[in-house]
Amino acid sequence: MKIRANGIEIEVEDSATQDASFAAKPAVLLIMGLGLQLIAWPPDMVQGLEDAGYRVIRFDNRDVGLSTRMDAAGKPNLMWASLQYKLGFTPAAPYSLSDMAADAIGVLDALGVRQAHVVGVSMGGMIAQRVALAVPQRVLSLTSIMSSSGAKGLPGPAPEVLRAMLSRPTGSSKAAVIEHSVGLFRAIGSPAFPLPESDLRARITRGVERAFYPVGTLRQMVAVVSDHARSSLLGRITAPTLVVHGTADPLVPLACGQDTARRIPGAKLVTLEGMGHDLPPEPVRRILAALLSHIAAHPAA
Repeated sequence: MKIRANGIEIEVEDSATQDASFAAKPAVLLIMGLGLQLIAWPPDMVQGLEDAGYRVIRFDNRDVGLSTRMDAAGKPNLMWASLQYKLGFTPAAPYSLSDMAADAIGVLDALGVRQAHVVGVSMGGMIAQRVALAVPQRVLSLTSIMSSSGAKGLPGPAPEVLRAMLSRPTGSSKAAVIEHSVGLFRAIGSPAFPLPESDLRARITRGVERAFYPVGTLRQMVAVVSDHARSSLLGRITAPTLVVHGTADPLVPLACGQDTARRIPGAKLVTLEGMGHDLPPEPVRRILAALLSHIAAHPAA
């Protein structure tokens, strides 16, 4: 369903729309990462949360999936933005991660949710951190998965991953787009938990057929690299925080998760051996176990 929040339309899936009994249950807001849609959340994680008695709310970030596309902002020059970042300047972004956090808060407002456990993956973890900074009274707990503080000096993607990210499909056909995405996800995937080829292709095909809008991903990238000041604010977060990170993440290295946990007071760091920058079944099982324990320990007052 679409809702109006923060001046844009946002596509939302909410347990309470499928089963009205979920409306009275504690809410978990899931915020997905760069260029990915709400359907990228593993069904086992969503189902596990619902089975444990939580109302699960997912949504497409702006510029991705079925939410508003920010066409008027134009196509950013990613190379120029990256150079500015490396030189110590803040790139001019069409919108900020704070704007995207306001979208997330607007989703809660539109659904009448006063407080929620906020969970983000990758860029979604950065947005979740911004939510916890903006409305601390509404965040029962924070979970930041395979994400970063955004601090300067942290290691970046492995060279082969950067090459894969900056490459483009060989053509505009669906087959070419899927092939390119398979290569990218193989580059960032978990070496200890490789997905079967058929499963990976099925996931990617589903996303491409639902919505494909690569220029939105570019604008999200600029929002990420322009948010380096967030790191100095993380000490203000008061929400009980869980940080989860794979030891073999080639896109957002483990040091980024360690830095996040160090900066947020009282944060607990859980590392998963052999996990990269994806959500295969076995790491999802372990993440879900840690997440359920974390949020159960911090119920609404």
